[in-house]
Amino acid sequence: MMHRIMRYARTLAIHSALALGIALPLHAQRTHVLLVIGLSGEPQFKRAFEASAQSARNAAKSRWGVSDSSLIVLTEDSVRTALSSGRSTRENIAQAFLTLSSRVQPGDVLFVMLMGHGSGEGAQSKVNLPGPDATATEYASWLAGFGKQQVVFVNAATGSGDFVPVLKAPNRVVVTATKTSNERNESVFLQYFAGALGMDAADADKDGRLSVFEVFRFARTEVGKVYTSSNRMQTEHALVSDSLLAARVAFGKTAASANPRIAALVAERQALESEVASLRTKKASMNVEAYEVELERLLLALAEKTQAIRAAGGGT
Repeated sequence: MMHRIMRYARTLAIHSALALGIALPLHAQRTHVLLVIGLSGEPQFKRAFEASAQSARNAAKSRWGVSDSSLIVLTEDSVRTALSSGRSTRENIAQAFLTLSSRVQPGDVLFVMLMGHGSGEGAQSKVNLPGPDATATEYASWLAGFGKQQVVFVNAATGSGDFVPVLKAPNRVVVTATKTSNERNESVFLQYFAGALGMDAADADKDGRLSVFEVFRFARTEVGKVYTSSNRMQTEHALVSDSLLAARVAFGKTAASANPRIAALVAERQALESEVASLRTKKASMNVEAYEVELERLLLALAEKTQAIRAAGGGT
């Protein structure tokens, strides 16, 4: 009985911390990015896919602070270009995952985005590539090595919806441009999602960072406007596998305050956030009570730090 009371008290404490503005932050140490463009088929699609990849690449470098060694872009071109790190063959994609797996640390974020034309169904769903296509099952196997990271996997290709049940896993957000493999008409989700990755307009809470859910919601809204304004029936319906996790994984560098006291408090809060991210990766191997006690301690400390920042005039 006493054990249940203590667990209930910890639950209340955690919810109190959340009410004070702490939303189980997952601010990771670093972000690693893999962008893959499949076969375009026609020049207009090639231009559109490359423009979206360029938008995502620019956001990663200029807004998220991603290093060159942690940013891989694969395209259909057989020769390297200013955009491309290599050709988007199944073998090169597998190698890119292997390369990034050697660079990530616990608590880091891995962002993957596929662009192109989809085909297949269920576990055999694919994005068309130069040479043999990689199936959803193969992408799932490549992601298996990132269990200690927060993974954001975006399949912005047509007919991508069946990737969600195949790739869905703890600490992983899966976003698809369509809700099923049957929605294979030309899609506009990619251009709005990729564009929103670097847009202030998508930052709904104006905290200087973009959560995955903010980007998803912005893109989904813009897609709806396209179909409404042209009086067409909407033939694409984007999905996100875990909206709660998507709301907590965010990209962007928070601007430092000119006030040294606020800057110090923000740095202390970021250190606590990294501790929370690290703790979450250890949950499966920890005693439930020990995990909850440590989570409570960190969340209450975060709540106190956030209050101190607000009191000093630093917002949130």
